Amino acid sequence: MLSAQQIALRFLETKLQVHPEVVRFIQEKDEPDLIERIIAQVPGDTVVVSAKHIPGMNATREGIRFLTDPSVEVISGGPGTTGSVNGTSDYIHYFRDRYNRLGNMIRSRCGAMPVEALTRNSRYRQEECTIIGMVVDMKTTTNGHRIAEIEDSSAKINVLFRKDRPVFSDAERIIHDEVIGVKGKLSNDGKLFFADQLYRPDIRIDNSPYKSEQAGKAVFISDIHVGSNTFLEECWNRFADWLSDSDFSYLLIAGDLVDGIGIYPGQESELVIKNIYEQYDAFGEMLQDLPSRMKIIVSPGNHDVVRGAEPQPVIPQQFTQKFPSNCILVENPAVVSLQGVRVLMYHGRSIDDMIGLIPGASYEQSGLMMEEMLQRRHLAPVYGRKTPIAAGKTDRLIIDPLPEILHTGHVHIRGLTQYRGVLGINAGTWQSQTTFQKQMNVNPTPAQAVVVDLQTLQPEIRLFM
Repeated sequence: MLSAQQIALRFLETKLQVHPEVVRFIQEKDEPDLIERIIAQVPGDTVVVSAKHIPGMNATREGIRFLTDPSVEVISGGPGTTGSVNGTSDYIHYFRDRYNRLGNMIRSRCGAMPVEALTRNSRYRQEECTIIGMVVDMKTTTNGHRIAEIEDSSAKINVLFRKDRPVFSDAERIIHDEVIGVKGKLSNDGKLFFADQLYRPDIRIDNSPYKSEQAGKAVFISDIHVGSNTFLEECWNRFADWLSDSDFSYLLIAGDLVDGIGIYPGQESELVIKNIYEQYDAFGEMLQDLPSRMKIIVSPGNHDVVRGAEPQPVIPQQFTQKFPSNCILVENPAVVSLQGVRVLMYHGRSIDDMIGLIPGASYEQSGLMMEEMLQRRHLAPVYGRKTPIAAGKTDRLIIDPLPEILHTGHVHIRGLTQYRGVLGINAGTWQSQTTFQKQMNVNPTPAQAVVVDLQTLQPEIRLFM
């Protein structure tokens, strides 16, 4: 298999640059003549070779989406769908569902065999093949190589990613409980699998997002934190006045509507509204002041008055008495359709875990964290860390169906990304820097909103400081 450098050099020989996604595609396909076929059909005025230049690669997208409501539809995460955990047996179903669904996404791109069949049949020794499994453990050897223990429904095996191989850079980003495919060879003793290629249940590089045929714009915000002494009320009022003078159709709020009670030690001293019911009443009155023509879609976060474990149910009725009638309550996560454009709303607590596990990750890079979620097709891949997960018989945190927009919050720092046809949005917060954030050297980007035209899916940032 050619290295990324060898592929790039071949294109440079013909005075062409090549997009990294095309390099990865060529490595995955491992077809000896693919580079030459691409070069042969590239138009003469091309500077950078992209996915559209790959022979037979046509942008994929769904056709017309038939909606029960022409404007907004809750596809998943409607009230009452979170369910309860019925015991340890649900965890077996949960992880089996995760492995099967994500594994099938990988199988759609490459053939694979069970680990047990590989290790028990000596004829597969030193023969190139592919296996798919969930990551049980990761460790670094004394020589700097990486070893992943992966497990499928038949058996476990240790996979070695050598530091002198191109696949090593991808292996450094492997985290616990994600589902991966690995192409390589089994050792002579059948105890170790040598990796040459890593597959994830990634988005196809030719994915093309659905765009609305009707005019419409949506506004994205999160982390209001009403009740905190750092809530920026004047900025919010400017935002509300701006909405009143606009023709926007939708407002989506991805969690942490209020600051809550007892969320962290010493929180009471930082509250101006110390009653949880009064916090939600104040938030409801703020929503009432917004244009009634707008559909307001609201999901909870870890500061809201719902269980901490994800998926989180909608805000209970006793706390939403003052919410306006144009407000639609959804769970966390939820998928909503705006004129056929799918938006995946997820508060984003798992970003804390991913930052601690992925080399080079930081809170200032929330856009990159959304890309990591999309590559794994999972909102919270790691189990048992800061993000509590209520395991059900199905894994509600798998990114399926694929959205046009991924909307997150939690980190209080704006982030935007475009990854394989999916727009990732983190709009920051409406709370200035807290005492805890000062201690952690986290600098929020408050009082911002992101506007998206549903016909073009182009984002626009608006500031209200």
